[in-house]
Amino acid sequence: MNIFWFLPTHGDGHFLGTSEQARPVSLQYLRQIAQAADYLGYYGVLIPTGRSCEDSWVVASALTPLTEKLRFLVAIRPGIISPTVSARQAATLDRLSNGRLLINVVSGGDPDENSGDGLFLDHTERYEAADEFLQIWRKVLQGETVDFSGRHLNVKNAKILYPPIQKPYPPLYFGGSSDIAQDLAAKQVDVYLTWGEPPSAVAEKIAQMRKKAAEQGREVKFGIRLHVIVRRTNEEAWAAAHQLIEHISDETIAKAQASFARFDSVGQQRMAALHGGKRDQLEVSPNLWAGVGLVRGGAGTALVGDPQTIVERIKEYADLGIDSFIFSGYPHLEEAYRFAELVFPLLPEPYSKYAQFGQTNLTGPFGEMIANDVLPTQSNK
Repeated sequence: MNIFWFLPTHGDGHFLGTSEQARPVSLQYLRQIAQAADYLGYYGVLIPTGRSCEDSWVVASALTPLTEKLRFLVAIRPGIISPTVSARQAATLDRLSNGRLLINVVSGGDPDENSGDGLFLDHTERYEAADEFLQIWRKVLQGETVDFSGRHLNVKNAKILYPPIQKPYPPLYFGGSSDIAQDLAAKQVDVYLTWGEPPSAVAEKIAQMRKKAAEQGREVKFGIRLHVIVRRTNEEAWAAAHQLIEHISDETIAKAQASFARFDSVGQQRMAALHGGKRDQLEVSPNLWAGVGLVRGGAGTALVGDPQTIVERIKEYADLGIDSFIFSGYPHLEEAYRFAELVFPLLPEPYSKYAQFGQTNLTGPFGEMIANDVLPTQSNK
């Protein structure tokens, strides 16, 4: 099981849909989150991509020397950048990070943003172009010199001179719910990602992907992208969930949903269908809450509950075949600690080593000293 956290390069705060108590993106703040995730033992962090975010490659490059073990899941954008240039970037960052780069393949689901970046392909054509892109990208990173003539891409004598550390190349992660997206994943990627749909829907997608991959003579791994709201009790967790959206007006929800409606992403359509833009039935599966998706694109659901409940829900997805969990929470710095302290002790190794939280640490302070000389002990409550 690989547990990821998230870098909020589009902004952060205590509430959604408002600037109240919001936090700007800065290197200092992103460094705090990345170093917290590194220290706490998260496997890696996802860095989002798109015009609403700071550039993921620049952010990863800035944070790599400030962390030790943390992996960075960084997006490549077929159709916007040359596959050979992208391969050189990947090889360089993989070497400079000592093999800590992971690749998120993003074809783009917002036609308006795509056209702003000079990409005028429709949904099907984007995945065709992504397929050609990855054929070239994978080969040059394995040391091949490539001549390729396709419908969308043409290269001659394409190669890179300095290989990545990870072999055959940094692992490829990818999410897409349409048939053509799944066909691409079955042929080319290592980890297939889904947004946080109810377990029955996720099970269906996994079965489809396993069948498609088997037809290609391959196997893929699976991951899921979710927010998480964990508190010591279920009541506190649900109160925190409702508080997260308490400043969102109906007008803001309507504007957000109208914006998402222009997307041709099947995954985004499935996220929107979970809540229909309404507040009244946001628990779409036990402890799976769709409130985030009222105003946030992409991942729009959160697991909500006490630590034991959260672990039960994680196990449900793990039993389906999910082994990478990409979580986030608002604000991301505090919630990175909260999730690690409350949930890690209940997870399998290596995360369960955090079960020692609260025990006396004889190498230095661990919890505030009581009355100047009494060591703190773990509560039995």
